Amino acid sequence: MVLRKLRQESEIALRHLLVLHHVWKNQPIGIFKLSELLNMPKHRVRYSLRVLEQSGIIEPTQYGAVIKKGAEKEIERLKKEMEEILRNTMDVDKRLKEL
Repeated sequence: MVLRKLRQESEIALRHLLVLHHVWKNQPIGIFKLSELLNMPKHRVRYSLRVLEQSGIIEPTQYGAVIKKGAEKEIERLKKEMEEILRNTMDVDKRLKEL
C-alpha cells in the first residue's frame, strides 16, 4: 500500500511521544515503570528512550530518564515539525477525497 510506511512511522513517532509525555510527568522514571505504565514491551520503551536521548530531549540518570535542561527548544522544534506534517496530511486527505 502506498501509505503503509507513513502509517508505520506515525505509530513509532506516537510511541516516542507517549514515552516523552510519561518521562515529563513522572521523571525520573525507568524502563520497567514506563513499560508498565504504557503497557508496552521493554525493548520498545528502550528504543524510544534512546531516540529521545539522541535527539537531545532526555538524559539517563541513575534514577531513570529525565528531561534534559534546555530540551524545551527541541520540543518546540518537534511541535513545528508536527504542524508541517499535519498540513501535509490534510493535503493528502484532500487529494484522496477528490479521487
